[in-house]
Amino acid sequence: MANSHKRETARRQPRALALAGSLAVLATGAVVTAGVLNSSPAPDSDLIAVDRAAAQGSVSGAVRELPVLSRGGGRDDAGSSRVARLLDADAVAKAIKNADTRRWTTAPLNLWSRPDKKAKNVGELDEGKKVLVTGRKYGDRSEIVLDGKARWVTTGYFSDEKPPTLTGDCTNGTSVPAGVSPNIKKVHAAVCAAFPEIGTYGTFRGDGEHSQGLAVDIMVSGARGQQVADFVRTNYAALGVNYVIYSQRIWSVDRSGEGWRGMSNRGSATANHYDHVHVTVY
Repeated sequence: MANSHKRETARRQPRALALAGSLAVLATGAVVTAGVLNSSPAPDSDLIAVDRAAAQGSVSGAVRELPVLSRGGGRDDAGSSRVARLLDADAVAKAIKNADTRRWTTAPLNLWSRPDKKAKNVGELDEGKKVLVTGRKYGDRSEIVLDGKARWVTTGYFSDEKPPTLTGDCTNGTSVPAGVSPNIKKVHAAVCAAFPEIGTYGTFRGDGEHSQGLAVDIMVSGARGQQVADFVRTNYAALGVNYVIYSQRIWSVDRSGEGWRGMSNRGSATANHYDHVHVTVY
């Protein structure tokens, strides 16, 4: 109000008009209230888990099972939909019984109770674990079997081959300069041991993180380059990795839940990181 001491007056409305206005307000309020009560809850986040240390329990200490909590008052609108058919007890039992394919996880994954937006997060599964898959999918989730139970995880993070681990020694004679970061030395030693055919590692040069000894270019391309990039990403915590770039895509610790993200075109194969894997460490 422009002046709190000034009394404002208004022309009195006829009684019938005032009553009609009150009824309209009450009706509007009832509609809004009903809409709020009947609205569906927001979907759960489907990000990839990044807290590896928190994942513990079954499956070789890689899973933490959480209780499945039910949202009270929710309306089951699945009906005879595909989700309902997927979740049918007989269908689930058959899928579990017939599952005969085991694949390796290539990233830490959230475990979900079902594949749709009504799913509850019931645990976490570490990367590098061999799990039984049923072959059933819905949207961007795939069904796996853990401890005899059906669980759903984000599709796209399985491999037929066991991811290389941080074992062995570098025996191909390559090295990095003494002045680089200790984490760059770790990256070189690990990649050299796992991929001994790679013979060139670029470290110091006059720009950015390379000039600080915090970056290394691992000269490899094609499918092998993607394997190296995934290997570094999988072992990012032990190697002190900040981010990885390969094939015009980037993966970073602070946005790990988004997976590999596309990058703008920089004009050449080298600038777009098609002929090498770039690794920046802390």
